[in-house]
Amino acid sequence: MEVATLTALLKAAAATFPARRALAVTGKVDLSHAALDALVDAAAARLAADAGVLPGHVVALSFPNTVELAIMFLAVIRARAVAAPLNPAYTQEEFEFYLSDSEARLVITNAEGNVAAQAAAAKLGLAHTTASLKDAAGQVHLSGLPNSSAVQGRPGFANEPSDVALFLHTSGTTSRPKGVPLTQRNLAASVQNIRSVYRLTETDATVIVLPLFHVHGLLCGLLASLASGASVALPAAGRFSASTFWPDMRETGATWYTAVPTIHQIIIDRHLARPEAEYPALRFIRSCSASMAPVIMEKLEAAFGAPVVEAYAMTEASHLMTSNPLPEDGPRKAGSVGRAVGQEMAILDEEGRRVETGKSGEVCVRGANVTNGYKGNPEANEAAFRFGWFHTGDIGVVDEEGYLRLVGRIKELINRGGEKISPIEVDSVLLGHPAIAQAVAFGVPDDKYGEEINCAVIPRDGVSLGEDDVVAYCRRNLAAFKVPKKVYIADELPKTATGKIQRRIVAERFVVPPTKA
Repeated sequence: MEVATLTALLKAAAATFPARRALAVTGKVDLSHAALDALVDAAAARLAADAGVLPGHVVALSFPNTVELAIMFLAVIRARAVAAPLNPAYTQEEFEFYLSDSEARLVITNAEGNVAAQAAAAKLGLAHTTASLKDAAGQVHLSGLPNSSAVQGRPGFANEPSDVALFLHTSGTTSRPKGVPLTQRNLAASVQNIRSVYRLTETDATVIVLPLFHVHGLLCGLLASLASGASVALPAAGRFSASTFWPDMRETGATWYTAVPTIHQIIIDRHLARPEAEYPALRFIRSCSASMAPVIMEKLEAAFGAPVVEAYAMTEASHLMTSNPLPEDGPRKAGSVGRAVGQEMAILDEEGRRVETGKSGEVCVRGANVTNGYKGNPEANEAAFRFGWFHTGDIGVVDEEGYLRLVGRIKELINRGGEKISPIEVDSVLLGHPAIAQAVAFGVPDDKYGEEINCAVIPRDGVSLGEDDVVAYCRRNLAAFKVPKKVYIADELPKTATGKIQRRIVAERFVVPPTKA
């Protein structure tokens, strides 16, 4: 049965599994579902009574991955306000943009504070407070707020399905970031889809390796686990650490984890260099947020003895759209991001007509998990919500069993003299080279063909790799027109805070000067 609010899902889990572990930091904090629920209720009451937070107010949260962030995120939405998690590494200018665009009323950071966030808040005239949990048996301390007897009464908050609960921005791969409001109903639908496809229960446990200011870690790692009565561990450092990942997984009794391909690659590389004496028995490993090369999937499965399921997600869909199934529910197809989960999916042409099975077109979805529209951006809404569907901007092909294979972003397809080249296909070939650790293909302007294909690669440690080696390998594995004209050998590739490699930014780094706004 569908539950219409995220709050109702979390309350039900706390009532059903009160004594089970909910949230932990190894060696520091260990909270049961009942304890977490009580902390969230108390913090929500403080926000309403002492910080003047009203339903619909936007509260910005800028933390590393800490228990305080999880509690305050849940407290904000329980108070019927809107949580806007922000990357703590932003500059003051970036904070000013995101705080202004979201129309935030209050900024909350950890006890150490955040100089850039606080400077932006001061410039914009916004209140700032810090949150710290000094004693798991006590309450979250909110600095600078008066103590109020209202907290003791803990007034109930009636969360509605239509309440906007989360406000995020798209990553801006091709344009200025767009504000995405997500409702309690959106979040509840997505959490239920995630729980269903991965069969999450109270006996599951995971370690969060992705930042909680992004839907991947927040929805799939944290919220779906908590709503299942399962447990979540946060790294003591507040972020992913390859050196503590497996010890944390063993300590937690982890049964699965989810990450982006970049982190999977780091985990594989560490395994090859310094294997653990023992690995936990995992039900599955999940990959999402960027395309995973089949060779990486094979290495993960061989190393850790667990099936790897690749998924496809977007902020606008409250994360999950499609996923390969667990082995008991169907075949996993390398190179595919699986079948639609809890929503409709269609491959449409430019006139909004469904294309034939096996033909490419734009991937479109609709369902209870999909946002109602971008904030204050009618032009973007008109483009994205046509023919009754949300248009992802991705080109894909669906096979006869309903499995989706992504070809590339519409704006990232490389048009070389009329030949359309999928950079994802070239990435996959490059990553098959035994000496290449990371790779990304991208288009650059060309006088003769309009666009030409280039690539940047990072060699594996201790391996010699030249441009000619890469080109020769590509010639053996790609049609001539898909072979990169120029290869850049690099020590690192620019990534977003969530580990994504954006082709536009890579192109700007190596070749193309950024366009002026």
